[in-house]
Amino acid sequence: MKTWDAAIIGGGIIGLSLALELRKHRLTVAVIDKTEPGREASAAAGGMIAHADPHTSEQILDAALASTELYPEYVHQIEDESGEDIDLRAQGTISFSPANTKFPCPGPRQISIDELAKFEANVSPREDGWYLPETSVDVRALMQGLVKACKHREIHFAVGAAALEVITDHGHARGVRTEKAHHKAGLVVNCAGAWAGEIAPLRFFVKPVKGHMLCLVSQQAVAGLEPSREEKPLVQHVVRNPGVVYIVPRTDGRHIVGSTLEDAGFDKRVDPNVIQRLHQAAANLVPELGEARMLEAWTGLRPTSPDKLPLLGETSIRGYFAATGHYRDGIMLAPITAKILSQLLRGERPSIDLSLFSPERFSHA
Repeated sequence: MKTWDAAIIGGGIIGLSLALELRKHRLTVAVIDKTEPGREASAAAGGMIAHADPHTSEQILDAALASTELYPEYVHQIEDESGEDIDLRAQGTISFSPANTKFPCPGPRQISIDELAKFEANVSPREDGWYLPETSVDVRALMQGLVKACKHREIHFAVGAAALEVITDHGHARGVRTEKAHHKAGLVVNCAGAWAGEIAPLRFFVKPVKGHMLCLVSQQAVAGLEPSREEKPLVQHVVRNPGVVYIVPRTDGRHIVGSTLEDAGFDKRVDPNVIQRLHQAAANLVPELGEARMLEAWTGLRPTSPDKLPLLGETSIRGYFAATGHYRDGIMLAPITAKILSQLLRGERPSIDLSLFSPERFSHA
């Protein structure tokens, strides 16, 4: 039986980004996933890299800023190794936050309704807004690129069977047992997202928070076909009405609209009434979206901890690490999470203090 240097449970953006980072340092890596990689919360996300959001927790701010700085090179490397065109957009965000809002980074500036009309002629505001220097990414293209880049790097995929247990021997991780096989590894990382707490012998306090999303197409595309690169979105910036709705444009003319926060367990059913409310909220910001064609509607399950901070670091079992519980910030924090977990696994001091994020604050055997 082959032994891997590291076994990563979970093929979302966190797990795949970490796998690539470890492989760059010549570790052999196996990624274990119950489904095809990139099909859960990562692919369901809107793709906002919202480091300037005033709701960004102060505790993760350093990590958020560091990760944002890493993003252009992170995407470039994935594009180079995968051949995928990943739509990373740096046009920024228009947010209708109150005038007295305190933003956690430099760069935000207020814009008047008149100025907004020059920026975004199709947006119908009722008040002045803010320009935020944020970026966004097409997460589905990103996930496709990550999978291809991992295969290019000869990372092993063991898919189609859920991880049941981390195998231990004298308090040290020795691999992963799935429904079908044992995978031997000297290091194990739980990147299983909302399912991280389902894997024995440690039960992390991570639960799913459901979010509804939809995709609107601004022009009358031929039925059943994806938008073309010739189509343009109705808005160029991400547009946010905090607590109500956000609209994330894609370069090919799609508009991703989200999102709800629902405590619904692992229920991923789509509620048409919720989708209708989101569509109407988007139309209130961009009236032309009221007549836009709905290409798709879906839900995703964000992994969250009781304090809404991620679980990052080594557990009470030597060689067993956690990288989960990123809540709404998994896309944004993927590059820095991969970097600091790679440092930990390779015995280096992480570039960001992880004491606040210890998995031990919530886990028990």
